[in-house]
Amino acid sequence: MIHIDKNGTVIGSFDAPQGHGMAVDSKGFVYIGQDTVRKYDPKTGKVVGEVPRTPERQPGGGGGDGAPATAHTPGRGSAGPVAGFITPGRGRPDPAAQAAREKAIAAFRAKYPPTTPMIVGGIEEIRLDEPARELYAADNYLGGRVMVFDLDTLQFKRGWGAYGHALPEITTNDADRAYTPGGPMPKEFRGHLTLNISNDGLVYAADRNANRIQVTTKQGQFKKEFILAPTTGVGGSTGGVMFSPDKQQRLLYISDLTNNHIWFLNREDGKVLGQMGTMGENGGQFFGLHMIAVDSKGVVYTGEVFAGERVQRFLPVK
Repeated sequence: MIHIDKNGTVIGSFDAPQGHGMAVDSKGFVYIGQDTVRKYDPKTGKVVGEVPRTPERQPGGGGGDGAPATAHTPGRGSAGPVAGFITPGRGRPDPAAQAAREKAIAAFRAKYPPTTPMIVGGIEEIRLDEPARELYAADNYLGGRVMVFDLDTLQFKRGWGAYGHALPEITTNDADRAYTPGGPMPKEFRGHLTLNISNDGLVYAADRNANRIQVTTKQGQFKKEFILAPTTGVGGSTGGVMFSPDKQQRLLYISDLTNNHIWFLNREDGKVLGQMGTMGENGGQFFGLHMIAVDSKGVVYTGEVFAGERVQRFLPVK
């Protein structure tokens, strides 16, 4: 974990396993998403808290295989959280092996149903609501669950799925997550769920693999859904969610991994107002635009994966 000032100078670091999703609280503690959410003291690099998770992981992948926080060689990078994003074909599946895998997955889901009050999959996103003393985590189990934990005790409080489904209403049927680009929206979250919380108390959950953003209250009451670039194929169009820096947060800033754009949407109705970026390796272009952040001055920070592997900083133009 590297600490960098706004001029790009490294001012500190600590050793931590590969993560996906990060938040920093007002006291400087760092929360990193791995196979669960771990809270680090940045001065020592020590883990000082951990959100509970299941001791087992779903066999054969499928949203329950978050990478455990295992030891690694300091200074040596890892394959990263998207290493298996695009994989070569494996030929014809072995029917017996496929049947065994499906049986194992069914048994795992029976043991850890959607109501399981802890992290089951891997973490996609972390957000903090410090006034309410709550931590929001996007758990990628069963396509995605919004899970809310007490920020002080790290114990479970509530959660929901797509369209505000209460945890008992989330199905384990993969047909309810099936999606064809340009087609009807799936009943449940499709996958790679990220989220953010607006100043007026709404939760924006971006279901990247289904090219959509769903809006709920902090209690999970469904409000509306925005569909973005609906014909986008593998990888999807709705990655990280950020807000414009004005008090009303009139705009949504959405990072698009597949089309390599930042989309600017009207937060009220989801209408696309503009975009920036194209695929490429030059400044202002993107190759694997994965996540986005916006500071209080409106400065935009982007992080790229695949062959990009860089952070870019964009200053607002008046």
